[in-house]
Amino acid sequence: MTGYLNLFDFKQKVDYKNEILAGLTVAMTMMPESLSFAILAGLPPLAGLYAAFIMGLVTAVFGGRPGMVSGGAGATVIVLISLMQSNGIEYVFAAVAMAGIFQILVGVFKLGKFIRLVPQPVMYGFVNGLAVIIFISQFEQFKTVSNGQISWLIGTPLYIMAGLVGLTIAIVLILPKITKAVPASLVAIIVVFGLVLGFDIDTRTVRDIASVSGGFPPFHIPAVPFNFETLQIIFPYALIMAGVGLTESLLTLNLVDELVGNRGNGNKECIAQGSANILNGFFFGMGGCAMIAQTFVNISAGARARLSGIIAACTILIVILFGAPVIEKIPMASLTGVMIMVAIGTFEWGSFKIINKMPNKDIFVGILVALITIWLHNLALAVLIGVIISALVFAWESAKRIRARKYVDENGVKYYEISGPLFFGSTMAFTEKFDVANDPETVVIDFKESRIADMSGIEALNKLTERYKKANKKLQLRHLSEDCRLLLKNADSIIDVNIMEDPTYKIP
Repeated sequence: MTGYLNLFDFKQKVDYKNEILAGLTVAMTMMPESLSFAILAGLPPLAGLYAAFIMGLVTAVFGGRPGMVSGGAGATVIVLISLMQSNGIEYVFAAVAMAGIFQILVGVFKLGKFIRLVPQPVMYGFVNGLAVIIFISQFEQFKTVSNGQISWLIGTPLYIMAGLVGLTIAIVLILPKITKAVPASLVAIIVVFGLVLGFDIDTRTVRDIASVSGGFPPFHIPAVPFNFETLQIIFPYALIMAGVGLTESLLTLNLVDELVGNRGNGNKECIAQGSANILNGFFFGMGGCAMIAQTFVNISAGARARLSGIIAACTILIVILFGAPVIEKIPMASLTGVMIMVAIGTFEWGSFKIINKMPNKDIFVGILVALITIWLHNLALAVLIGVIISALVFAWESAKRIRARKYVDENGVKYYEISGPLFFGSTMAFTEKFDVANDPETVVIDFKESRIADMSGIEALNKLTERYKKANKKLQLRHLSEDCRLLLKNADSIIDVNIMEDPTYKIP
């Protein structure tokens, strides 16, 4: 039980003051964001808050990374907008539940480890792209709707909004230099809230986005036909949502690992995310994943255990049940200022310091991932493209590294000592190393510093063997590793080469 509930692991030092204050701050920043994304998708506002509560609580208690925060994130909700418009909310809930099943399967089969295949330039692009998205999205608070028309604030409302945002940013910047006893973000929200309330300043509040009052999340079985046609409709949405959610969650987990200096459990996080999304589907939540902005708010406030996430989730539920009249009066300017500072803190400014030391291909990949993230708001697609390009560049560079050292021994046997991997990208360069027409009767290919990596390498050897056979010459392979021997054995129906048994030297 201790392994799952680190909150109650007495070997782990828990700073209760930091955990509680961080949790309250996270709740304050998570609620308006979850409401905004729910409204964006055409869902009831409470579906966003219920998702924030369910995701936050389940992943805080059972997740693979203490300190991470999950909720009704925009990355997953954006996937479901077209499903909501075409088929309605019941299909959305069914898709969310199915996405949860997919995520649990990823965790059960321990596939979360494949997030390690994401290169560092892709990580930089992902983080910087998200930071820009968070920053740009805050400008929506400087807009107003009049007679169905969206326009920018002007005059006094603009000055008030900008002034309060500026005050929030100033407090967040200056307070940590004076004291770190309480999170600067929470102090900023309280100060601006008191200022607006005390001087009766007319500015936009949480109430202007949506009402946050309601009851406990109701149990609700999605009212969709349980047939193959329904499966055809929700399957692609569920699959994409699961992929996007896990990609963002596991990348966030890796980033938190770097910040706090110890490793989380990716597979455990997958199972927790999936379980939370299944509950969302049956308890009126819009689903979600890890929220990198709120996670950074949590970590920067000093939270390192699971308590802060539990406090944040429970605070959101208490607000829904009892505290809505107070929370709805919080100025959006204070939350906007906090999120702007989160965006600035999220951005990997250090990437600019090392950009002149990075290979051009890595710079290209990082910028491309950031641009795709910003332009399409599709994290999974951005990361996938980044990984594919990085893999292709790596394959190309590896293909150019294959070398052959040639010499003839005293017995007239010619040796080709190969260095570098033999795989699909290097087979052409490998084949060009050999001079079949002018080689002696016996040729040895030494793989001491190389290995056969795939079927293309086997086929290249097969064609080389046929060329030497037609020339009535003998080809032998030497110093093959066990896995290379196994590859050749499995392909013995299409390849015929003579593998030399390496000598075994026994100690007398």
